Amino acid sequence: MVNDHKYWLGFSLVPEIGPKRLLHLLSVFGDLPSAWSATESDLRHSGLENQPVTNFLRTRARLDLDAEMAKVERAGAWLLTLADDSYPPLLSSLPDAPAVLYVKGSLLPSDEQALAVVGTRKASTYGRDAAHDLSRQLARNGITIVSGLAHGIDTAAHRGALDGGRTIAVVGCGLDQIYPRDNEQLAHEICQHGAMISEFAIGVPPEGRNFPRRNRVISGLSLGVLVIEAAEGSGALITAGIAAEQGREVFAVPGNIYNPGSRGSNRLIQDGAKLVMGVDDILSELKIAHSNVQFKTTAERVSPGNNLEATLIQNLSADPIHVDDLARLCDLPIATITSTLTIMELKGLARKVGPMQYCLVNKN
Repeated sequence: MVNDHKYWLGFSLVPEIGPKRLLHLLSVFGDLPSAWSATESDLRHSGLENQPVTNFLRTRARLDLDAEMAKVERAGAWLLTLADDSYPPLLSSLPDAPAVLYVKGSLLPSDEQALAVVGTRKASTYGRDAAHDLSRQLARNGITIVSGLAHGIDTAAHRGALDGGRTIAVVGCGLDQIYPRDNEQLAHEICQHGAMISEFAIGVPPEGRNFPRRNRVISGLSLGVLVIEAAEGSGALITAGIAAEQGREVFAVPGNIYNPGSRGSNRLIQDGAKLVMGVDDILSELKIAHSNVQFKTTAERVSPGNNLEATLIQNLSADPIHVDDLARLCDLPIATITSTLTIMELKGLARKVGPMQYCLVNKN
């Protein structure tokens, strides 16, 4: 399926061919390479409407898929598709889950236990302190913090999480376009201790229309959303609304009643959001929410099929390790390592979490 990534990428660049139409084409043609090379007649007989067919034919004629994949590599990113086992399970459960995610950094199984932290860009000292301290404590309790890399609350949440554990930034532009620019160093640190994620292609600028789509991914990756300082009608409240529609928990930190920037978050509490006075308020609620979430797991533990798989298991852990390092540890050719890891992925023994990086699955 990894070899199909360039076709997933190609279809994701076609206007009006979203996840539903893409999955329909996959079911009709059996695989995406066949769908990509299909004739106009076959496409129309597949049930695809006239405009998407026209859009696809125009896009296919101008796209060089290998060149598009090279853009991703030059940006230091990698692709994750709905067909990949490592696609975030919470997000994949949504009807509008992105067909393709661009990722810089690594995604770990532990990231399935995540909380989104959002709020105003014009945060007060109180708001920034609350975002930083709560995120740090949550990260130290094994919760991955998800936010949007914006100024204010987002920045404070990412920095707090980096002081305690992992964080994920979901952006509304291509991963080669850091926005805001003065968070470039923060973005680099996030990629070292988590990931940056986007559903937008390399080169896409940070346009206003992109951010509602970004917000649904922020909440979609998370068990719940914590709102800290949000004005009425703000993007943070939109994210909280999306979270409620997705069945996620909604939390809010109470703010100064005289601060217009807190009116939205205070209103959330009036409307039933969980009031947060400390990290325990979140941890106790997430324990309930987490127990109701069904993650993709291996139905039963699979044993290594040979001595080589057993050797790799001994050298894999929950932390990512590069194929080159595995080859040195095992004193084996890289080709042997990679081919064996591919088989172990299919068995559910190993998991790819970044470019040439793997971790162990079901160790306990």
